[in-house]
Amino acid sequence: MKTYQIATIPGDGIGQEVVPAGAQVLQALAQASGAFAFAFENFGWGGDYYRAHGVMMPADGLDALRGKDAILFGSAGDPHIPDHITLWGLRLKICQGFDQYANVRPTRILPGIDGPLKRCGPRDLDWVIVRENSEGEYSGVGGRVHQGHAIEAATDVSIMTRAGVERIMRYAFRLAQSRPRKLLTVVTKSNAQRHAMVMWDEIALQIAAEFPDVRWDKELVDAATARMVNRPATLDTVVATNLHADILSDLAAALAGSLGIAPTGNIDPERRYPSMFEPIHGSAFDIMGQGLANPVGTFWSCVMMLEHLGEAAAAARLMAAIERVTADPALHTRDLGGSATTVQVTRAVCAALAG
Repeated sequence: MKTYQIATIPGDGIGQEVVPAGAQVLQALAQASGAFAFAFENFGWGGDYYRAHGVMMPADGLDALRGKDAILFGSAGDPHIPDHITLWGLRLKICQGFDQYANVRPTRILPGIDGPLKRCGPRDLDWVIVRENSEGEYSGVGGRVHQGHAIEAATDVSIMTRAGVERIMRYAFRLAQSRPRKLLTVVTKSNAQRHAMVMWDEIALQIAAEFPDVRWDKELVDAATARMVNRPATLDTVVATNLHADILSDLAAALAGSLGIAPTGNIDPERRYPSMFEPIHGSAFDIMGQGLANPVGTFWSCVMMLEHLGEAAAAARLMAAIERVTADPALHTRDLGGSATTVQVTRAVCAALAG
């Protein structure tokens, strides 16, 4: 029987509640299946680790993760630590260190959840947003000079490489090709950003020639936000830069009902390193420790992890259990307008898996 080695990194805030819930659900799934098992190793990196050691994770942390089959991550963010330290010191250190260049964020309206687009049915909002996850606006290139003086200046340089754009475009076209509608929207801002984004557009056109069965169009990022609200059914698979997709995917999650239900996969498509799966929500310190966190985003991230590991049947079984639970309004957490707790939702999903 295959035993998958999974690293769990709860991180900060409600990550410390939803990641253990995700591990509990995965154990219940393994027990119900009998076809595989999980061995979890927990890493207590994050804000508390930073206060004790001055870094978010140890210098050799990547080596501890390298041999794992996958990583289940919670959230990074602490109100007492600057955001750029928590993000770059943990999550981005892992994403960039393991070249997880495809950030994949599926969005659809789950059963029982009331989305804010009243004219939008579940079939009208079924998207996958592919986010370039290794360069672009989050390359980390830039600096500050003359700090504290009137002439102080700061720069952040967006770096796009042909290799980086080609591989994310090819990944997005392949993903679109695998979905029933075979439809891809390339998000750009080449009307204003006339160098890197123009190259982005040119490479999209070149890669499109490799996928003649995929219909595709191009949309400016500002127009894309309006299209997501006004014409959601015209979208299916979307590819965008690191910053653009970061923003668009939060809008997508809100339109589907809540950031609490949205999953993410940070994927190394070549499988040289472990990929990392996480809910889209942040650390939400305002509800930390109150048992109010919605674990569905973590559970759906576990579905993505199972798909990546090749356990398609198990992934489908877990997704069905999640949908069975969301269909019951009594099991909605506060972000969905209900009063259910993290523990209650977790127990309900485990019970659905056992039943």
